[in-house]
Amino acid sequence: MLNEREILSTLEMLKNEHLDVRTVTMGINLFDCASHDLECVKDRIFSKITEYASRLVLVCDQVGDKYGIPVVNKRIAVSPVAILGAPFEAESMVEIAKILNQAAKTVGVDFIGGFSALVEKGIAKGDRMLIEAIPQALAETQRVCASVNVASTRAGINMDAVGLMAQVIKRAAGLSADRDGIGCAKLCVFANIPQDIPFMAGAYLGIGEAEAVINVGVSGPGVVKKAIDRALSSGADMDLGRISELIKRTAYKVTRIGELIGREVAENLNTQFGVVDLSLAPTPNVGDSVGEIFQSLGLHSIGVPGTTVALAMINDAVKKGGAFASSHVGGLSGAFIPVSEDLNISDAAAGGYLSLEKLEALTSVCSVGLDMVAIPGDTSEDTLAGIIADEMAIGVINKKTTACRIIPVPGKSAGEHAYFGGLLGQSVIMAVKNREGGNPFMRLGGRIPAPIHSLNN
Repeated sequence: MLNEREILSTLEMLKNEHLDVRTVTMGINLFDCASHDLECVKDRIFSKITEYASRLVLVCDQVGDKYGIPVVNKRIAVSPVAILGAPFEAESMVEIAKILNQAAKTVGVDFIGGFSALVEKGIAKGDRMLIEAIPQALAETQRVCASVNVASTRAGINMDAVGLMAQVIKRAAGLSADRDGIGCAKLCVFANIPQDIPFMAGAYLGIGEAEAVINVGVSGPGVVKKAIDRALSSGADMDLGRISELIKRTAYKVTRIGELIGREVAENLNTQFGVVDLSLAPTPNVGDSVGEIFQSLGLHSIGVPGTTVALAMINDAVKKGGAFASSHVGGLSGAFIPVSEDLNISDAAAGGYLSLEKLEALTSVCSVGLDMVAIPGDTSEDTLAGIIADEMAIGVINKKTTACRIIPVPGKSAGEHAYFGGLLGQSVIMAVKNREGGNPFMRLGGRIPAPIHSLNN
């Protein structure tokens, strides 16, 4: 299906520009592990994950070495635990999280997602127990990631769930206060969550997915930046239309490489290939930044006037190039702007070019939402719920995925720094308006109805 010679011919152009496959994520269906006996559930979960994923890391490394393209992260996503663990109380949900963590450690993956609940229209018992368990589960495990979908274009916004998640985020931050609230870095609150995300912390295996599937997350912000730099320094007549075309062609090449590696991994594991997620996912490394792309385009910094339209152009070009390269594009697919995980974006926030309000505006045109944003630890639950609900509204009204991965850092104030380490990076703590005030609107609860354009049958 793929022309290996065509793909390999691009590698010389792309090397030394931080090209990699950011993640290969194996989705594993755990619904046949269900039982009313907790020990039975735990044994079945551990056995199934270690059976299906025992060779995942080895095969990813072998395929990456074959093509000279590293697979940086190997991960697992499982069926929503709120459904699998529906008979159990919160304490038992924590035990399930611990067995997921143990299985992930055994097979050598860095994260396992799927400690998840889907509550956009209402909260069932299993959902409530899982949500109650999230703070302790994330504090007592290292590799488990959680996600909760509280809104969708078809259902509207479950404001009861939004308020509940504000409480959960505060508790998760408090239980990891000695590490700047890092527990919240493993928790995403979503609107319109896709069922096939390979990136953490939002990954889970959707209800309609296969027994096991390989989803790939490609990256390459450094590749896009260098392509723009070369074009603009060459003296060629480049306007924004031509730059958009250049980004599209670059995304095409990166996607072809990602699908080649993903399909070969799936074949070697005798597993179904799922999707390629096209997202430009940065790291804290210099040269691997989405923020630097804006500077290559001539903006002083991400966050200054012109940023939103530039991001819209980049996001659209990436999607067009990737969609032409692969018939199986999924996940989030666009551009991430995680503040702490991108050194340039973190610097822009510290320099005052990027505010929480500007970040919210950018999320109307990018892949996700308020991502890895550190805020003062004394931000009230009402204010936190308002931030989440505003982000959910952008996703619901625009029929797109949005999310909040927001971290109220205990004991710290705006202007101080939070340090998360590794891929999660570090960031200045961003100011929040009315962070201590009450907000009666957020306590009204209920469900904000779906917008009129949800009736599109």
